[in-house]
Amino acid sequence: MDAGNDNRQGSADLLSLKLLCLFDLLYTTRSVTRAADQLGQSQPTVSNWLGRLRRHLGDELFVRTAAGMQPTPRAEELIVPAREALAALRRVAAPPESFDPSSSTRRFRICMTDASHITLLPRLLAHVRVVGPDIRLEAARIDEETGQALQSGQADLAIGLVPWLESGFYQQVLYPQDWVCLVNARHPRITAKGMGLRDFEAEAHIGIVGGTGVQLLEAALLRHRVERRILLELPGFLGLAAIVSSTDLVATVPRQIGETLARANGLAVVECPVPVPSFTVKQHWHARYRQDPANRWLRMLCEQLFARKSNSSQRM
Repeated sequence: MDAGNDNRQGSADLLSLKLLCLFDLLYTTRSVTRAADQLGQSQPTVSNWLGRLRRHLGDELFVRTAAGMQPTPRAEELIVPAREALAALRRVAAPPESFDPSSSTRRFRICMTDASHITLLPRLLAHVRVVGPDIRLEAARIDEETGQALQSGQADLAIGLVPWLESGFYQQVLYPQDWVCLVNARHPRITAKGMGLRDFEAEAHIGIVGGTGVQLLEAALLRHRVERRILLELPGFLGLAAIVSSTDLVATVPRQIGETLARANGLAVVECPVPVPSFTVKQHWHARYRQDPANRWLRMLCEQLFARKSNSSQRM
C-alpha cells in the first residue's frame, strides 16, 4: 500500500515545474552544483530532487564522470519531450500578449444599428485608420442572433440598445438618448421655438420602423393617446435627411441621429412635445472576451470616443 502511494506521488511530482527545470538544467550544465545555483536551491535539495527523478523514472538519468554529469540513453530520450512540456507550461503561465494596433491586421465585427452607421462609425473608422491602418472594421446588424455572435466570437462588440442580452454579458454606458423632432429648416409652420402637442398631431410624419428604440416611442404615443398621421414609413435612417429636406414631414428620432443629420444637411431640430422615455446607448461584450487584449483595446477606444463620462462596466 505504501509503495502504491509513493508511485502516485512520484507521478504527480513529474508534472511539477521544478523537476522539469532540474532535468533541463542538469542536461545543459552537466553539474548538480551549477543547476542548484540557477534554481536558487542548496545542493542537497537539488540532489534530493534528482534522487526522486531517478526513482520515479527507474533510471540513473545522469552519471558522474570526469567530464561532469553525463546523460544516460533514457535521459537523451526524454530531454526533447521534457523541454516541450516546459515550453508549454511557460506559455500557459505567461501573461497575454498586448495588442498593438499599429501592426495588427485584425478584423473587428461590431453589431450596431443603421443610426450608429451615421453617428458613430465615421468617427471610429477615422481614428482606427490613424492608429491601426491595417485593421479592418465590419458593421453587422443588431438582431436576435447578436448574443450568440458575441458569445462565439463571431462579433466583438454590440453598440446600442440591446435589452434582451442575458447573463454572461458585460455592458458599459456610453451616452444617454432622448427624443427630438427633425424638420425642414424652412418648414412653413414649425419654427425654432418648437411645436406643441396639437401641432405635433396636426403635422404629417415619417415613421421609422427599424431600430431597437422605436418601441419606446410607440409605447409613449399610445400611453399619452397621441396619434401621428404617418405618410411615409422607412425601415431605417437611410434617405431620411433627403426626404425631410425636401418636404414638410416630421421625423421623431433619438437626439444624436437627429442632431447629426441636422448638422450635415442643414435641417432643424426641435424638442419632441411627447414625453418619450430616454434610454442609454451601451457597448456590450461577452464574458469570454473580457480579458482579450484586442477586445479590450476596442472597448477602450469606443469609451474614449463616445462616452460622455467615465462609466464602469457591469455584468448582466
